[in-house]
Amino acid sequence: MSSTLSTQRLLMIGPKLLNRSRFLVWCGFALILLIAPQIFNSASSVSFLSQLGALIIFCLSYNMLLGEAGMLSFCHAVFSGLGGFFAVHVMNLAADGLVFAPVFIIPLVGGFASAIIGVLLGYVTTKKSGTTFAMITLGIGELVYFLSQIFPTFFGGEAGVTTDRVYGAPFLGMTFGPQIQVYYLTATWLMLCTIGMYAFTSTPLGRVVNAVRDNAERAEFIGYNPRMVRHLVLIISSLFAGIAGSLTAINFEIASAESLGGARSAQALLFTFIGGRESFLGPIVGAVVGDFLSAKLSDYTAAWQLYLGIFFIIFVMYAPGGLVSIIAANWRVLRAGAFGRVLPSWLAVVASSVTAIAGAVILVELAYSTIFGLQKTAVAELFAPMGASSNAGACGFGVALLLAGAFWFSRTRVTFSQDWDRINSEIGASERGRMT
Repeated sequence: MSSTLSTQRLLMIGPKLLNRSRFLVWCGFALILLIAPQIFNSASSVSFLSQLGALIIFCLSYNMLLGEAGMLSFCHAVFSGLGGFFAVHVMNLAADGLVFAPVFIIPLVGGFASAIIGVLLGYVTTKKSGTTFAMITLGIGELVYFLSQIFPTFFGGEAGVTTDRVYGAPFLGMTFGPQIQVYYLTATWLMLCTIGMYAFTSTPLGRVVNAVRDNAERAEFIGYNPRMVRHLVLIISSLFAGIAGSLTAINFEIASAESLGGARSAQALLFTFIGGRESFLGPIVGAVVGDFLSAKLSDYTAAWQLYLGIFFIIFVMYAPGGLVSIIAANWRVLRAGAFGRVLPSWLAVVASSVTAIAGAVILVELAYSTIFGLQKTAVAELFAPMGASSNAGACGFGVALLLAGAFWFSRTRVTFSQDWDRINSEIGASERGRMT
């Protein structure tokens, strides 16, 4: 009886994954993965896409903790990093003929290794929740990172552990030497992992995880063990994080202690917040936008980390739902045919924000060039034709733009908020009327 009930519950996942609209979304996602390297076909672009695919899996796995379970972790990089180390060691053993492990199953090897580590570390970390859980994970993350420095046999010291992904017999004619083949390997695992993590949200465990996140005491009152639930979701999240770490190791043919550090965990937190932790699509959008900004901003300015940090702070303070929530809110108003009513104030807010940002960018670039003795940056040169030929003139121009934009924004924001709230109230009333 219980077996039949479990089967029925599993079969209920199908309609959510395979109804017509979602089926088209999955087909579109697969099509994007298929044609992306044909559009961005340079060697550096294909390498970036491979790195991005692994990062998306990593951010989605992190959001299983943060978004689905409400668990703020500072050691998620431990699972992806250790998965990468296990993957590299198994690849080296396979190259020596000691084990049978083709390249295409290496991500699964790293994933299962990370899941086992998740069983061990999760037993300790999930005894507590909230801030205490976050502090425990922070300590574990630092502990594992420093252990990597004193066990060079496994971690390879500062140089890390290298490998060669070209070994064994070709798989379907692929040796995984060319970067394009590594990309399609990453894309295949990205598709499988995305489907798996999305399906998890529809399982009974996924629903209970949300219940524990929202009210652990009530979930415990109706018979669920919150600690066990948190432990299980951490293990599953570790599995996918290990797959991401393995794909990264295959892509770069190295695993280093840097992949275990707090900066890697912070990257997942940063990108997940930017995209939106309340939506399954959020980590994907955040990984794409965040990784693109990290890669491209550094080509134009030395202050790219400052801009990325400010970008994150703005989202935490003013748009906690992330980019996805902003897009969804605008789409809701647009679909209701009411966007024209808010368009003037919307454009005024955007224009005032751009004005203030432009002024702030000028001041930041001048400060960096003055303090650190840098040459004129590409961002600062964009404003040179506007007449800011000297540092004093550029500084004055930046201050003027910043103050004017801030004043303009403060005036238009009130009008926009009033228009936006009124229109959303009308849309909500109309939706409730249709339901009744």
